[in-house]
Amino acid sequence: MNLPMTPEHKLRERLRKIAALFEGASTDGERSAAAAAIERVRATLAQLERTEWPEELQFSLPDRWRRRLFSALCRRYGLQPYRYKRQRHTTLMLKVPRSFLDKTLWPEYLELKQALDEYLNEATERIIREEVFGDTQEAGERAG
Repeated sequence: MNLPMTPEHKLRERLRKIAALFEGASTDGERSAAAAAIERVRATLAQLERTEWPEELQFSLPDRWRRRLFSALCRRYGLQPYRYKRQRHTTLMLKVPRSFLDKTLWPEYLELKQALDEYLNEATERIIREEVFGDTQEAGERAG
């Protein structure tokens, strides 16, 4: 019996597909072997670190969801995001080869962020509509 997929299940499936795309998976067997794919990306990163000096980069991520997502993605690849004392909570620092950031990490983060934003927006709209009030439109504008 096939049950309909919940929005969360759809999000999880979409995140897996996005991750598989960036990890180079091309078959169902490869997608199921995500650990091996991540190791390939880690090996690529290690090779880049031998040929390209890691740069210390600063990221400003305005909300906790984006910071958590970016931090988790970094850690997945063996990178350690950090903050210096007295830096804002919205700031994350990362030492990473620029080419890895530009070709792998940042594009994957943007894809995952978009999927998560869509899910969170849909869930928020649904909860407000069902539990608070059916009209969830933005406030209208008036002449000042």
